[in-house]
Amino acid sequence: MKGFVDAVTGFAADEEGSGVAYVRLQLGGSARVLRVPFRVRRYPALRGREVGYAALTVVGESLRSRNVQRVRFILDDAQLRSDLREHRDVPAPLTVAYVRLRCVLNGFQAYEVAPAGDAASDLTARARSEIAMHVAA
Repeated sequence: MKGFVDAVTGFAADEEGSGVAYVRLQLGGSARVLRVPFRVRRYPALRGREVGYAALTVVGESLRSRNVQRVRFILDDAQLRSDLREHRDVPAPLTVAYVRLRCVLNGFQAYEVAPAGDAASDLTARARSEIAMHVAA
């Protein structure tokens, strides 16, 4: 869609909740990568689902602070995409994170979530590598 900034997003977090998201922004022929750190409260029963909520929230806040108005988030997290598209009920520990993310997303003039295919895999790998190096250090 014309006027949308494509935000290919990959993220990871360690078991203590330190996370990082990488976002490749694309508008026309111009591209750049942002690194956005975040913290998340981990819930083992959610099997990492909370990480996507925290990551997309801080990425959205970062883009809003850069005056992005229309964004297409390209994610490889199918469950997060479904939660956002279908307005599904989420487990109780995700309720506040879901509401917070919705508030951030509703601050955009327009937003979409789209599947990444292989587009986000390098950014996810980069985030996982950084987290693994942090844990090892």
